[in-house]
Amino acid sequence: MIKRILNLKSSNITIAALILSAASLTSALLGFFRDRLLAGRFGAGDELDIYYTAFRIPDFVNMVLIMGAISAAIVPIFTLYWSKDKEEARKFLANLLNIMFTAFAAVSLVLLIFAPQLVSVIAPGFSGAKKEMTVLLTRIMFLSPIILGTSNVLSGILHVFSRFLVTALAPIMYNLGIIFGILFFVPKIGLVGLAWGVALGAFLHLMIQLPIFLHLGFRPMKIFAPMNEGIKKVFYLMLPRSIGIGVSQINFMVMTAIGSTLAAGSIAVFNLANNLSRSFIILLAVPFSTAAFPALATVFSEGRKDEFLKKFSLSFRLLLFLIIPASAFLFILRAQVVRIIFGTGRFSWADTRLTGACLALFSISLFAYGLGLLLSRAFYAAHNTKTPTLISVSTVLVNIVLCFSFVYALQNQGCFHNFISSALKLKGLGDISIVGLPLAYSISGIIQFVLLFTFLHKKIGSVRKKEIIQTAKKTIIATIPAVVATYFSLRFFALFLNTATFGGIFAQTAGAGITGLLTYLLISVLIKSEETKLLKNFLKRYITKYKFQEIIEEN
Repeated sequence: MIKRILNLKSSNITIAALILSAASLTSALLGFFRDRLLAGRFGAGDELDIYYTAFRIPDFVNMVLIMGAISAAIVPIFTLYWSKDKEEARKFLANLLNIMFTAFAAVSLVLLIFAPQLVSVIAPGFSGAKKEMTVLLTRIMFLSPIILGTSNVLSGILHVFSRFLVTALAPIMYNLGIIFGILFFVPKIGLVGLAWGVALGAFLHLMIQLPIFLHLGFRPMKIFAPMNEGIKKVFYLMLPRSIGIGVSQINFMVMTAIGSTLAAGSIAVFNLANNLSRSFIILLAVPFSTAAFPALATVFSEGRKDEFLKKFSLSFRLLLFLIIPASAFLFILRAQVVRIIFGTGRFSWADTRLTGACLALFSISLFAYGLGLLLSRAFYAAHNTKTPTLISVSTVLVNIVLCFSFVYALQNQGCFHNFISSALKLKGLGDISIVGLPLAYSISGIIQFVLLFTFLHKKIGSVRKKEIIQTAKKTIIATIPAVVATYFSLRFFALFLNTATFGGIFAQTAGAGITGLLTYLLISVLIKSEETKLLKNFLKRYITKYKFQEIIEEN
């Protein structure tokens, strides 16, 4: 019974996006719970600085070697093989998995040996026991990319066969492993337990997907042919994307290095706020881009360019309709959200204020990174990895320059420091230099979004800009009064709720959020936003009547 549920198939982009959204919501909630446990147990201090820094290098390996390959190379090449010869496709995949596993193991082993030197590079501000503990955690966490690398390849293949449910459950299992480590490993073996929790999460990520992968008829084979034409094409296609992701990861390493030289807890504050911001991207943008990618890749490979642009436009407009108000609501509700999720144990009010300020700055670019993800997937589906890679490299360089500039300006406590301190309500705190990093990250993200959209239009063809601009106008028109309603609702509920308690601040946030959301939907209906019609039709016809037809074809 469980296997049948996990093997559920959905070829409809909107249905698939709903499945992924539901699972992503669950994963996000678990992520919030995980971070609440971390914040409550350790506070924003040295321990979390160590954990997040140690996590950075293994995550770099996983992201560079596999995440770019899946979207840019493995899925397109595998679908091409599968359309011509299914048995050859199975051999190709078995060969690829053997090569990838070997590469991951070799790279992880080498980096494990040189972990002390790597930690010195990405955390120059660490020394003594803090550095030694970071090295130890880093070495344990190198188990993770070996397992996650294989598991993420499986995820990409399962997406091709529309097994979105089981792939959506994998991140949930990953978070459960980390939570288990916090609750049971840390009390027994200390901070090292966090690293073992990450390794456990990676193992669970693989185990939830493996049975369905095998059920589809795929089996391990004794084949290792790195010079195979298909393998060479995968590496050729993945190289630009991997370089782009590598540069992006180096971007975070540079920010980590800068954070390590600032006040204790700066890296923790930055990562906690970034995790919150990323959760909204995972919840909103990842489902649409993940569900749309195989469909976009298929229609492009079949030469149906108009259908490609149609599917892209619909996915883009629906995501735009959701992510613009989400960005605005997150900015307004930042302090309340941070206090609800992290406000326990050793996480102080000063930690809340600084984390909330970072979250506010991250929220400014939420739409840019969310829509940028979909834009990048559109490029990959069209077998173009070079353009988004060059754009990524360029904007990362901009971000690094801005990071150093903003942190320097904030440390000097001049006009810029006073403006940021006043705007984000940080007066009275000590070192607030860390907020320069999310500010730089947001500005560079918006630049990246503009470049991606512009070059997609130039290289692929008309992306139905009139439709998208119309959606953007109506979305902004509906968002403005919704933000005003949210802001004044916060003040209203504060009059009779005790916001010093968890229940009070939760009720205040929920009340203000619901008020803002209802206002947004009402205004959207009144101005006849097409996206409300699409969502209404979907809920009416595809949920209540169970008519799972292709909504894309009808709109």
